Amino acid sequence: MTTIELMKERHSIRKYDSEFKIPEEDLHEIIEAASQAPSSWNLQHWRFLAVQSEEKKQELLPIAYNQQQVQDSSVTIAILGDKEANQSADTVFDESVKSGAITDEVKNQIVANIHGAYEQEGFAHKEALINASLAAMQLMLAAKEKGYDSVPMGGFDKEKLMEAFNIPDRYIPVMLISLGKGHGTTRESFRFPVEDVLIKESF
Repeated sequence: MTTIELMKERHSIRKYDSEFKIPEEDLHEIIEAASQAPSSWNLQHWRFLAVQSEEKKQELLPIAYNQQQVQDSSVTIAILGDKEANQSADTVFDESVKSGAITDEVKNQIVANIHGAYEQEGFAHKEALINASLAAMQLMLAAKEKGYDSVPMGGFDKEKLMEAFNIPDRYIPVMLISLGKGHGTTRESFRFPVEDVLIKESF
């Protein structure tokens, strides 16, 4: 299957085989693939909170407004965006210096620019959402490539999620994604044709 075919095959699935468990090796590969997503300054603003145990699923269920896929899927992953991703700048660009890609002088200037950008009001919040969302889409495609289904969810209580799962304030809950083996048949969802969504040059 080509990448484009894979994209077309991925659908949001809400019914899952509750007996199936994704092997840890597969979950690891999916997260590793998701982590290859692009990000601003390569700061990698994402964290993945995996909820797999029956106890934690039951805790998450009401937080996700009792969406049944939280209970029946193999794992639900909370995609978190890092509002303090700039704190990773030295680590990221030290590697570039070690590899000879940039000099210490260039690295120091880039890191200073990053910290300056993060002083702007609302910048950290926006960057956390945008970059974590890139990883979330990549995660769903990686899952599909390995034969698993997924569904992203924006409907959940973010404050209760942070409280119940001890999520530090530096992270923003962006979405939940359930993964597993879909149960039953899927239906094609409507998509607008290219002619309705592609605007060339200007409106």
